[in-house]
Amino acid sequence: MKLTAREKSELFGEGIVTVILLLLLNLSIYVLLDQMIKSNPALADGIFQIKMSLSFGPGPYHIRFWSWGGLFVSIMLVADVFIVYWRLIRRYRQMQLHHVISELHYIAEGHFDHRIPFQLQGDMQRVVQSINALVDSTIKSMEEERQIERSKDELITNVSHDIRTPLTSIIGYLGLIEDKQYHSTEDVFKYTHTAFLKAKQMKVLVEDLFEYTKVRQTATPLNLTQIDVGQMIQQLAASFELEASKKGMKITTEVASEKVMMEADAEKLARVFNNLLSNALKYGNGGKHIFLKASYANQKEIIVEVANDGPMIPQESLHQLFDRFYRVEGSRSKETGGSGLGLAIAQSIIDLHNGYIYALSDKKLTSFVMHLPVKQIYKIEKKQNN
Repeated sequence: MKLTAREKSELFGEGIVTVILLLLLNLSIYVLLDQMIKSNPALADGIFQIKMSLSFGPGPYHIRFWSWGGLFVSIMLVADVFIVYWRLIRRYRQMQLHHVISELHYIAEGHFDHRIPFQLQGDMQRVVQSINALVDSTIKSMEEERQIERSKDELITNVSHDIRTPLTSIIGYLGLIEDKQYHSTEDVFKYTHTAFLKAKQMKVLVEDLFEYTKVRQTATPLNLTQIDVGQMIQQLAASFELEASKKGMKITTEVASEKVMMEADAEKLARVFNNLLSNALKYGNGGKHIFLKASYANQKEIIVEVANDGPMIPQESLHQLFDRFYRVEGSRSKETGGSGLGLAIAQSIIDLHNGYIYALSDKKLTSFVMHLPVKQIYKIEKKQNN
């Protein structure tokens, strides 16, 4: 920390004043002690005997090792140096504290990118480091708060857009009926049917939004039971078999020879597999197969994979698939597009189960791979290459 010219002058003046005061004090003490020794013969004799015991040399040629005045000056000199040093250090630390407070006020005025640059010693350096760490933590919290606000605004915007589109259609077609702008009963049925489909679309969005906000809460309770993951995906495959056959696709399950057991919330986990299967059928146009696999990775971890041989997902889109409302085709109004929350819900449920999910895609297969713990006391850490 560099001192200003004024502070250096103050420090120098502090030293000069302290030295003058100490000299006056020393002189006063010396005069008082000298008066006491001269007025008290017994004290003078005692000092003389001490002086003789600390002298050396034969007979009358004793060399005095010290005189009481010299001893006094030596003691006072050591004491004075210590006091001057203590006073200057004390004053210097006060100046350091003043500089730290000034820097803190500067930051508090809104200069949050500023940090206290001083390199001090001892406790003052710990104070500086603590202040800088506190500012960093505050900035991080403020940025997280801004991100949350932006996320809320984005969520409201997306929901408003997705609700407004079908709602506009519903109002438009019902308005035609209300204003009797139809030519036949068939037109009325056509308009009401379209309004009904749009209302169902809105219902799906609202239900998915409710599910998304529920599973995003870290305190969401899990109804944990022991489930056979292999049996679960086989049951789901059977329930989607008719829909798959209509699209010319075949669902194949591959499960390890032994039961693949894990501790999980069966209802929520089924929601994940259901969303992934629905997406495979919805976006796997041109594909012929959907593959469901479940196996143990090790004693603590299982791997579940949902794959299809439909169109490849661009590599730049893979890491955005689990963002809410993200769609690869870039359209928010296509009939094939659902609520845009299915994969975000799946990821949140997997996170609640202390696992992770990621997507892989090439010309042969598009796969969604889930790593889940056998028991919820374990947490599966995501590998860097996934």
